[in-house]
Amino acid sequence: MADAAISATVKVLLGTVISIAVDRIGMVREVEAELERLSNTAAMIQCFLADADGKMHSQGVREWLKQLEDEVFKADTVLDELHYDNLCREVKYRNQLIKKKVCFIFSSFNAIGFSSSLASRIRDINTSLERINQQANVLELARKQQKEADAAGATASRQTDSIVVPNVVGRAGDESKIVEMLLTPSEKVLSVIPITGSGGLGKTTLAKSVYNNPKIGGHFGQKIWVCVAKEQIKIMELFKLILVQLTREEVKVDDREVIVKEIGEKLRGKKYFLVLDDVWDHDQGLWSDYFNTLMGLNETKGSWCLLTTRLKPVADVVSTHLKMNSDPYFLGKLSREECWSIIKGKVMSAGEEVPEELEALKKQILGRCDGLPLAASLIGGLLLNNRREKWQSIVKESLLNEYQSQINQILKVSFDHLSPPSVKKCFAYCSIFPQDTELGEDELIQHWIAEGFVLKNNRVMEETGGEYLRILLQNSLLEKVGESWRTYYKMHDLVHDFAKSILNPETSNQDRYLALNSSEASIRTLFLHLEGGISVDMLLRFKYLHVLRLYGDDVKFLPSSIGKLLHLRLLDISSSGITSLPESLCKLYNLQTLTIDDGELVGGFPKRMSDLISLRHLNYYYYGAEFKMPMQMGRLTRLQTLQFFNVSQEKGCGIEELGTLTYLKGSLEIRNLGLVKGKEAAKQAKLFEKPNLSSLRLDFERKSDNCDEDVLEGLQPHPNLQRLGIRYCMGNKFPQWLINLSKLEALWIEDCKRCNELPSLGQLPSLKRLYLRRLDNIQSVGDEFYGSSARRRKFFPALEELHVRYMENLAEWKEADQVRSTIGEAEVDIFPMLRNFCIESCPQLTALPCSCKILDVQYCRNLTSIKMGYGAASVEELRIDACDNLRELADLDLFGSSLQRLTIARCPRLISLGVNGQKCPLPCLEGLSINNCKGLATISDKMFKSCRSLRFLEVMRCPNLVSFSLNLQETPSFEEFTLVNCPKLIPHSFKGFAFATSLRELRIEGLPHTESLPHQLQYLTTLTSLSLANFGGIEVLPDWIGNLVSLENLVLWNCEKLQSLPPEAAMRRLTKLTRVEVCGCPLLRQRYTTQRGIYLEEEISSDPVRFSYLKFTL
Repeated sequence: MADAAISATVKVLLGTVISIAVDRIGMVREVEAELERLSNTAAMIQCFLADADGKMHSQGVREWLKQLEDEVFKADTVLDELHYDNLCREVKYRNQLIKKKVCFIFSSFNAIGFSSSLASRIRDINTSLERINQQANVLELARKQQKEADAAGATASRQTDSIVVPNVVGRAGDESKIVEMLLTPSEKVLSVIPITGSGGLGKTTLAKSVYNNPKIGGHFGQKIWVCVAKEQIKIMELFKLILVQLTREEVKVDDREVIVKEIGEKLRGKKYFLVLDDVWDHDQGLWSDYFNTLMGLNETKGSWCLLTTRLKPVADVVSTHLKMNSDPYFLGKLSREECWSIIKGKVMSAGEEVPEELEALKKQILGRCDGLPLAASLIGGLLLNNRREKWQSIVKESLLNEYQSQINQILKVSFDHLSPPSVKKCFAYCSIFPQDTELGEDELIQHWIAEGFVLKNNRVMEETGGEYLRILLQNSLLEKVGESWRTYYKMHDLVHDFAKSILNPETSNQDRYLALNSSEASIRTLFLHLEGGISVDMLLRFKYLHVLRLYGDDVKFLPSSIGKLLHLRLLDISSSGITSLPESLCKLYNLQTLTIDDGELVGGFPKRMSDLISLRHLNYYYYGAEFKMPMQMGRLTRLQTLQFFNVSQEKGCGIEELGTLTYLKGSLEIRNLGLVKGKEAAKQAKLFEKPNLSSLRLDFERKSDNCDEDVLEGLQPHPNLQRLGIRYCMGNKFPQWLINLSKLEALWIEDCKRCNELPSLGQLPSLKRLYLRRLDNIQSVGDEFYGSSARRRKFFPALEELHVRYMENLAEWKEADQVRSTIGEAEVDIFPMLRNFCIESCPQLTALPCSCKILDVQYCRNLTSIKMGYGAASVEELRIDACDNLRELADLDLFGSSLQRLTIARCPRLISLGVNGQKCPLPCLEGLSINNCKGLATISDKMFKSCRSLRFLEVMRCPNLVSFSLNLQETPSFEEFTLVNCPKLIPHSFKGFAFATSLRELRIEGLPHTESLPHQLQYLTTLTSLSLANFGGIEVLPDWIGNLVSLENLVLWNCEKLQSLPPEAAMRRLTKLTRVEVCGCPLLRQRYTTQRGIYLEEEISSDPVRFSYLKFTL
């Protein structure tokens, strides 16, 4: 299999050698003749490669290719050294030009001092290549013109459709069954569903579909996805993987107790859904330890683990340990029509008829798929990227080798048809990363470019690399994964195995691209994992490196010898402990990508950083505005990635340095803009000429007396900008260009304390998220904000999130009716797409617009009432917190049928909560939480009238609340009730509880002197969890506790006089009770003990199996 990679390697390197040799002819006179000779010989050999591809069965041809590969590598290395010498001269020339001491003519590049050995090496290579050229004739290789395109694009017109993540075909029934199992109430702390089946069936895809199912998200308090993908894995690795998913941060500790404790804190009190994907290890001790630990961390019942594996022993081990009664879920093959649907989805656009050429091959294709969705997807991608007249021969190829599996044979054909050859190299290279590694697009492409797989042409190399990535996606050789805000790419494990076989080091010199610790001088890629430090001479063993990644917190410094790696293109030290860079780094004139851990660089960047003239990507971010930038960064004219730039008054560190960085793309943060003197100085940054910037943040000085309006005017970005942040700008208004950014999706305006008028943002067609913060001078939001015009009827047409925070003087917010009166329209549409509106710390605001799904009001201390006007009927969730002067909420019925969740907290002067309507005011209300409202005395009887959707009610710390009428006959969905520290309410709270036929969880906190429980509780026969706290006067639990026949959990806290549980007869009726937790009940604790998890008491010790868990806490 590796022979195919050799052919691709030779083709790519020959193309590189010819390109560089032609480029250098005439620039270095001493080797001009040899370079021309090299170019001509390489071009002649190139013509034999197409015929050699068809004769791989010949031992002689394979040996010929290996010899050619070695010589072409040598040629590439020599030419790279020549290129380095060229760059070295360019740097010296520029440095001397700055000093006005030009000592030689740059354009002619006289070869004075040029190494004669380099010329000799090129001569020797030419001799060897000419011998190889002659040997091709002996092998009777025919000259053929290469037909493969030099750049991707054969399927450009259909690229967008073909890489859209498809719907899961043929698995709706499987998904529905598994989701139903996961939602079934369980008395176990943790249960498991293993999904088994052969490779390529779509187990991971199905698990992902289940994981993203909305019902799962609503049922479980926490979801965790862990990709295992190891034949043998240590338990610490599993725990670390869970913690990484819970915290979204790297785990740097190795102490199991610390890691497990943090997992427990994150999962405490939650039902969680854990997916373990691609499990291979079936060690019984491992899984016993793992699941026992998880169950000990979280005692909440109903958590589930979904596990995918090819191995039935794995499924059997985990099922047996967790005592599952059902068999593992075996995933079957797809039907022929389902496979056909996948293929049609890959090959054709929506609504397009099946071509005759495809229909004619249907039977053969489906036979080759054998019900495997991966096979169908691979074949579809293969057909998509080839002309229709070639389809028949391609399908025939996939049927040739009956001894290979369907997947491997299809992969082989897919690989053979990848074009141009560079794409084959990019594909094989992905296998040097561990299986299931998720790689970002930029990271992947930067590696490909560093290795020389992306040839220079008229396009930017990153764009060409993007096309290569698109081709691999179309062919299903890579797949998209990751979160919505950032996409990652990975290989299916079967595809990874195939790609790895292509780089088999036993049959070729492909170990030049392997991630290994080796002393091989020819190694080009090295991922070095070190437990100790790195020695000064270690790197010198790998002098031909193109890619170097260092791992390990113990690696504290980068040796000065790094400067001798003349061929190095990519250096990644972000996973090491390195915090300073040696000056010798600046000798790496070929370096294209430098990735550093985000954090403080001791001593900053090296002084000669601007000498890295090939640098394209500086992946480093530091938050501090005081950090000094390298001088003369404007000389890095190839730079595309620069995450921040701190303006300084030092020479060579001004904003004008950005002017020459035309190719900047992605995100850029510019700080200390208060140091820029006027509009013309700001214009020197030439932001308008940077069309590839998608995100821009402009930070002025926090404490400044400047008037920054002119500076901000001069910082006009290109109209392509999608995200913009402006902070600390000391101007009265914003520039006109702000309202012309038609592609802007997110805008942050923060700490602009002098601004007295908001920009007219209402007509920005793409704006989805808007953040306004600490705009102290803004007193009113009205016409100027919406951009009122007689020709406009819709304002903020795309806005989904609006956050208004710390606006101390904001007193008025005009609503739709006020805007209508201004523009003279009968109807206007304001915020038609708004989902989340958060208002925080706006103390002067007295009324709010309500046109949103979620309205969140916090720390608006002068808000006395919320006037429900335009848009109230669209609010689904209302959250009010810390509004000190809020006195009433009387218009809740204006929300109509939209309001589903209402939360009110820390509103000490709120005295009433109610509605003005007549009946069924809040028919869709599902949850109500009232917390710490000390002045609340009444809740209107109408509040709960016909609340048939109410599931959750929480009333806490409302000491003056006397009563409310909850008609349990009209709340059939009522499941959870919490009543805490409401002393005046307790005696009146449980009328009608005989009708609470759906109540599952009840938590009550009484008073220190309360002597009895509300007798109405005895009717709660559906109750599964009962928590009683602070009933200080109760001595014995009543007999009627035995009526709670569904009870599973009983929690007793701070009942100081409680001496006994109910008598034997009552306890025997609690057949489902498995957990009793007691804390702060000293008299009760004296009577009971624990032994092997069995509940013991004299009266019922003959029946100990009844209680599987009893916990006393001091």
